[in-house]
Amino acid sequence: METVILIGIILALLFNFVNGLNDSANSIATVVSTRVLSPVKAVAMAAFFNMVGPFLFTTVVAMTIGKGIVDPGALIPEVIVIGLGSAVLWVFLSSYAGIPISASQALVGGLIGSAIAWGGTGSVIWPSVDLFLMTIAVFIAGGVAGAVLLSYIAWRKDEEKWAEYIGLGFLCGASLVLPPAIVSGVLPLQGILAIVIFIVVSPVLGFVAAYLLGLVLLRTFRNSPARTMNAIFSKLQVFSAAFYSLGHGSNDAQNAMGVITALLLTAGVLSEFVVPAWVIVVSGLAIALGTFLGGWRVVETMGRKITKLRPYQGFCAETGGGIVLAFVTAFGIPVSTTHAISGSIMGVGATRGYSAVQWGVVRKIVTAWILTIPLTATCGYIGFTALRLIFPF
Repeated sequence: METVILIGIILALLFNFVNGLNDSANSIATVVSTRVLSPVKAVAMAAFFNMVGPFLFTTVVAMTIGKGIVDPGALIPEVIVIGLGSAVLWVFLSSYAGIPISASQALVGGLIGSAIAWGGTGSVIWPSVDLFLMTIAVFIAGGVAGAVLLSYIAWRKDEEKWAEYIGLGFLCGASLVLPPAIVSGVLPLQGILAIVIFIVVSPVLGFVAAYLLGLVLLRTFRNSPARTMNAIFSKLQVFSAAFYSLGHGSNDAQNAMGVITALLLTAGVLSEFVVPAWVIVVSGLAIALGTFLGGWRVVETMGRKITKLRPYQGFCAETGGGIVLAFVTAFGIPVSTTHAISGSIMGVGATRGYSAVQWGVVRKIVTAWILTIPLTATCGYIGFTALRLIFPF
């Protein structure tokens, strides 16, 4: 096997490792901040379920990474290595700074940038014009409906503030209309378009799911003492954290699976794009190891700086985020588990009022989300260009 193939496999596993290092916050921040589990027990549990996740779901996310972002003919080993290197660098720096970002989108950006440097924009699989326009139409229709409905409800309750809900209603309506459109086949979202759309949609879905679940629980237990709620949800939160960790492993661990399988296909080791069992194992182990070692700066940001969490809120956040991950994984969309759980944490925090969420911290996190793909794509482009100048091929 060529040296560059081995380097690519090592980098893919390193990517999954730093993915777990950063995204460990997704799996354990809520359960640690509510003191339901100690940090060591939390990361051990998360690491185990992160590793199990890829075995319980299909490898459709890996196929999206390996075949649905960049034209397979452009996925030469050098393109993959530079793309992975760009992603690893961005995820590591973000983890050091304590910023929860999307490792999946870092990888997508790195691959896009290095592929464009290799063969131009034609090397990237762009969505068709018809699909793009249909997506915009569905998004706007859902947004208008959501804006009208939420502003009307707000107007009925408080005539002076109803206009403030138009933007929030539009965002929620646009996000909520996409899942049924995808499930019904009306909107066959895939590839880059699905990834970009879900940068916005996944945190909003997590926000709505956790917010509604939080309201239901508050109403159900409104006459119960806080001690009773804490006793019940301290136990349930262990299960919700495990559920979320399964979703995290099933989606994020498949990033490395996709690029390793693409490398093996390029090297002639495989004759078709089928993820080998050993690739699933080592990819799961890499992300589990990263999760076990933990990114404690990120945990601090996610678990304590966005909002103060109680056990029932941690349960709502993990359950809401886990539902979002299960949905997108089923349709092969590599999304940010960070986005899903961040939105969910904001949602449960909002059940206590607008001021319960530290929106200044949220703005910093969202800024990192927006910059991830452009920055890693730029890094990938520059890296591949430099490699070709130094080692002409």
